[in-house]
Amino acid sequence: MFDELWQLIEGMQSPVGLWEAVVAILFSLAASIVTYLMYQLFYGSRHIGAGVHRMFIIGGPAITALFLGIQVSIPLSLGLLGALSFVRFRTPVKDPAEIGFLLLLIASSIGAATDNFLVTGILFALVFIALGIHWLTRNRFNVFGRAHLMISVDQPSYPDLEGKLSAFLKERLRGLRLETMSVLEDRVSLHYQYRRRTDYDWSAFTNDLNQLAGPAKVDIYIG
Repeated sequence: MFDELWQLIEGMQSPVGLWEAVVAILFSLAASIVTYLMYQLFYGSRHIGAGVHRMFIIGGPAITALFLGIQVSIPLSLGLLGALSFVRFRTPVKDPAEIGFLLLLIASSIGAATDNFLVTGILFALVFIALGIHWLTRNRFNVFGRAHLMISVDQPSYPDLEGKLSAFLKERLRGLRLETMSVLEDRVSLHYQYRRRTDYDWSAFTNDLNQLAGPAKVDIYIG
């Protein structure tokens, strides 16, 4: 009986060694945790995505185990492609940054499955340095940063206000550019882009604009 059980266990053994599989999955788990922490550090405060980071810790080891299972068999890999063709993900990726973190997770999982630990470590180091530089400089260097301003004015008052409004905005905002103008329900909406400023006094800007408009109703949306 025991001999038959042992033969069954031997028949179930994977072509991938036990310790090789354990090391690969543990490395993938560690990489997934690092990816999750990097997401929270560099992106969590601006979280507007679909919450894909919640699957990082489970997804990394799962992808590694998946590649460990199919890398020794072409029929298995072809069958996997056929099976996954029926899967439809209903949660949309709402921000391009999430795609970057997903690619980092997948790359680290494949690297763990193929024993490319050094390449994966270099990838994480370079990504961490790049994200760190971006995080340190994003609020200090705004030479190319653009922001949005929308102004809504009563349509009857707009012809008299157009010239004064244009001169006022060009004087107060650098790199001003009118993107779109639309009219809806007796309101003229103007969409501008300007060079972003972090130390601007928007309260004074709003007060001066309201004084310029006089009795006309002006709504301001700053992005």
